[in-house]
Amino acid sequence: MIDGSIGLEPKDDGVLLIRLSGGWHLGHGRPSAVEVERRIASSPVVRSVAYDTGELSIWDSSLVNFLHGVGVVCRQRGIVEDRSGLPNGMRQLLALAESVPQRTGARPGSKRLSLVEQVGTEVVGYARSFGDFIDFFGRLCIAFARMFAGKARFRTSDLLAIIQQCGADALLIVSLISYLVGVILAFMGAVQLQQFGAAIYVADLVGIGVTREMGAMMTAIIMAGRTGAAFAAQLGTMKVTQETDALTTTGLSPMEFLVLPRTIALILMMPLLCLYSDFVGILGGASVGVGMLHLSFTVYIKETIAAVTLGDVFGGLFKSAVYGVLIAVAGCWRGFQCGSSSSAVGDAATSAVVSGIVMIVTACGLFAVIFNILGI
Repeated sequence: MIDGSIGLEPKDDGVLLIRLSGGWHLGHGRPSAVEVERRIASSPVVRSVAYDTGELSIWDSSLVNFLHGVGVVCRQRGIVEDRSGLPNGMRQLLALAESVPQRTGARPGSKRLSLVEQVGTEVVGYARSFGDFIDFFGRLCIAFARMFAGKARFRTSDLLAIIQQCGADALLIVSLISYLVGVILAFMGAVQLQQFGAAIYVADLVGIGVTREMGAMMTAIIMAGRTGAAFAAQLGTMKVTQETDALTTTGLSPMEFLVLPRTIALILMMPLLCLYSDFVGILGGASVGVGMLHLSFTVYIKETIAAVTLGDVFGGLFKSAVYGVLIAVAGCWRGFQCGSSSSAVGDAATSAVVSGIVMIVTACGLFAVIFNILGI
């Protein structure tokens, strides 16, 4: 089948005859209305445009788009357009396309915002997002209050399955990252402390750094990328498939049935993962102390026990529990904000990871200030 083509044939009475031939398909190369505009611009004597479709085989919306463009050119130049040579169905489609004018600003990017307007739009967007977050967190608190009153409804089997996903299934990646963090801390400390003959204090550096800060924060960042994104994708998909609407229709609260078990699972599992992360991180530091600094493993462990206090350990566990709440809230909140398309699910997962990490780092800074004020 021959691709669509046009022939421009000027007549003596100022008529430009446009001969349409071949098959017009969106997936094939096709002429543009620009060719007609150039011909009209080079022939000032053209007063009207007519069409000949005798050699036209098949056509789709690409031909309608071409004819609409020719019509726009004719109206701009005050040229009469004679559509009597077109098939009746094509004339009806053109009339339908031109019956409603395009609304101003309907196309994205039709209006370029100034810098001040862009900044203002972003600020307003962040303010609304913060308000939505506060509203979501408040409804979660109400769900917890209903749970303590014995009125919240969710399935225990769902809670146990989520606990396994957040706990046992995450041990491998937590082990790897925690060990590497311990190795990195020990190596950085060893390079400096060896210069002063104080290599034994690498154990203090790793032990305190892991238990107070790095164990909880690195575990939280891992869980934000792993579990927070999964929560957002799961709830986003349920929203796209209208499963959350179905829960509401049956009288179940999505906040209680979906969000509450996920938050409880992370509150329970994050301190355990943090404690495990502290242990593995200390082992990573010990591997550097024994292998690079030639310290006795027993001496390294004794120095670590002497340096690390229960306040350091419990402080890190408390932080990890708070981080778990933030991860669950970020993941579920972004999941409920998901749009109605498949691409929106991916956007929700990405937003959940970014929001979770930002909240974790912000909370870590606040904890550092508060613990310093309290002398912990």
